[in-house]
Formats: sequence, structure tokens, C-alpha cells
Amino acid sequence: MLTAPRSPDAVLARLADPAVRIVSATVTEKGYCLTPAGDLDLDNPQVRRDLDGTLPPQTLVGWLVEGLRRRRAAGHAPPTVISCDNLSGNGERFRRSAIQFADAAGHGDLARWIEGEVTFPDTMVDSITPATDEALRAEAAERLGLVDAWPVQRERFVQWVVADELGDHARAFAAAGVTLAGDVAAFERAKLRLLNGAHSTLAYVGLGMGYESVFEAMSDKALSGFVETMMRKDMAATLAPTAGLDPSAYIAQILARFRNPAIVHKLAQIAGDGSQKLPFRLLAPIAETLAAGRRVDRLVVGVAAWMRFVRRQALAGATIVDPLSAELAAIGRGCSGVASDDVAAFLAFRPVFTPELAGAPRLRSSLETAYRLLGERHPQGVLGL
Repeated sequence: MLTAPRSPDAVLARLADPAVRIVSATVTEKGYCLTPAGDLDLDNPQVRRDLDGTLPPQTLVGWLVEGLRRRRAAGHAPPTVISCDNLSGNGERFRRSAIQFADAAGHGDLARWIEGEVTFPDTMVDSITPATDEALRAEAAERLGLVDAWPVQRERFVQWVVADELGDHARAFAAAGVTLAGDVAAFERAKLRLLNGAHSTLAYVGLGMGYESVFEAMSDKALSGFVETMMRKDMAATLAPTAGLDPSAYIAQILARFRNPAIVHKLAQIAGDGSQKLPFRLLAPIAETLAAGRRVDRLVVGVAAWMRFVRRQALAGATIVDPLSAELAAIGRGCSGVASDDVAAFLAFRPVFTPELAGAPRLRSSLETAYRLLGERHPQGVLGL
């Protein structure tokens, strides 16, 4: 195993090695350094530094493009680049950012080579993996009889869907249990909305109710019942029929996974990076539900709870784990507790809310109601929607 901070030259050599046929990437949404529109964020200080050609790179796209540059210069074939994360349209977004990075760095020929030769299949990966903490390290040491500085806990369930663009690699991936699909987006939408959207709602509402883990939150019958109703009546309605996907069975499976007492998935971990997650997990289905003329009362509860979460963290001077933490903290500190004023302040935050969504009267009204009820510490009022 090589780590970039310790062995940068070896990592770059590995990326350029023609024997390496697959380059996979597993990062959070913010690890792609994208703008809300999905373009490479050229104002990001780390991106700017990498564009100057300073080595070793600091960003994911910087490492990849430098590796691809070396491959092309040596006359080697490109690898297949496979993203393994929760970003919607991850392959296409990574491809687009790599092309934009090469162009911005003054390597137009490299950008065209990436555009024409490098494959970035979209993927959807699903397996709940809580963050490593001291309790897990202690448990691993006790069970294994050795010290592992970074053990990883994961549920038994695993699902990996990859766009059927793997060519010669397809048979090996299929043999390992990968689903090769013509439409990864359908599986992705189901996962982002039914699992991740429910996760975020559980996290923000659950934290406000004093819970620390998904299992604890799911043990609250009112909260777990609300989340299941939201999934079955609201989220499922935003999904198109897809071969191989049974939404009702998938929801039942997700709920059983959430209730697994052996997985200690901290709500605080799920609550991190809300500005990057909510547009895909909750705001997209909310926009589609509004467009279809259906009610959004339940869907907005997770968003209102996020607003309350940001306000609590800001007023307490606590850390907001988010790439936009400074801006969010400023909004949170400016909140008065009056639902109409606070909701308006958040809706004006363009990195999260589009003008169209922010200007929707039904959304604003539903958010204000949920925000007010959550602030009055009457979760049953919200959970009964």
C-alpha cells in the first residue's frame, strides 16, 4: 500500500504504470472540488495550487490528471477510472472535471485525449460503513489479538452497480458480483433518495431529539415510522419503474439495515457536509414533487432539521463539518428563531438552494411549519405530518 503524502513519487509512478488498468476513487462529495453547477471549482485554493504545476498534487483531480499526463507522454494506454462514492453522476462529473483541469492548466491536447480516450463509467455503491473511532479500535484489538490503527466496520450488505462500459474488464467485475447496468442513474436515484435521503432526515431530526446513532433513532417508533412513511409515500413516487428494482422490497431492506444494532453509525457523521449532500438527497426529490403538484410536507422535515442543526452548532460555537462551514455558521448566528426569517436566510444561500426552489411558495410554507415545530421541541407535531 502506498500513501500519497508519504510516497508521492511512487504513487505518481503507479498511476502512470501501463500495468495498472483500473484507477478507482473513493471520496466524499466535496473531494471532487466542484461548484454547485458541477464544474471544477477554479477558485478552490488547492485546485489553483495544482493548476500551477506544483508537485505533489493536493486534489484528487490533480493526482489523476498528472498520472494521465505521464501515461500519454510515455505512449501508454489510459486506465479505466471508476468512482466509488455517493456523488450523483460520479463518472461523468469526474471526467468533466479532469478535462476542465487539463484545459485550465494549459494542456489542451491532454484534455482532448482524456475526452476521447479515458473511460469514466458512472457507478452506484452501497454498504453502510461508519467512521472508525477508538471504540472500534479497542474492539478490533480485543477480537484479533493485534493492534490495527485503522480497522473498518461494514455491514454485511453490499451492492455495486457500474455502467456497462468496462469492455474487457466486464466479465471479471460481473463474476465478483457487480451489476452491470445500462442505466446506473435509476439505481443511483433510488439509493440517494431512499437510503441517503432517509439517513440525512434521521440524522438531523435524531440529533435534535438527543439521539447519537442510527440504531437509537430507529428505536424511536415515531421517528422510524415517519421515515418509513416518507420513503414509501413521497420518495418512491419520484422514482421511475426500473428493471431489477423493486422499491417496496428495497425500502424494507433499508429499514432492516438501519435497525442493525451491531452497526454503530453516528448521526453526527451522516450530518457532515450537508451543503453537499442535501441537493441530491432531499432537494432534488422535493423539486420534482413540487413540479408534480404533490405535497412536500414530509420531505422538507430533514431540510428544516438541517437548518436547526446549523443554527444550534453556530450559536454554540461548535464545529460545522462542511466545506461551506464559515458561510453556514454566519447564517446560523444571524438566525433569530423566527421561522419565516430564518428559513428566508437559508433559502437565500445559493450554493444550496436554486432561485427556482427558493422562490417556491409551497416549499417556503412547508419549511416554515417544520422549522417552527422542530424549534418548539414538538417532534411529534412534525413526525405526524
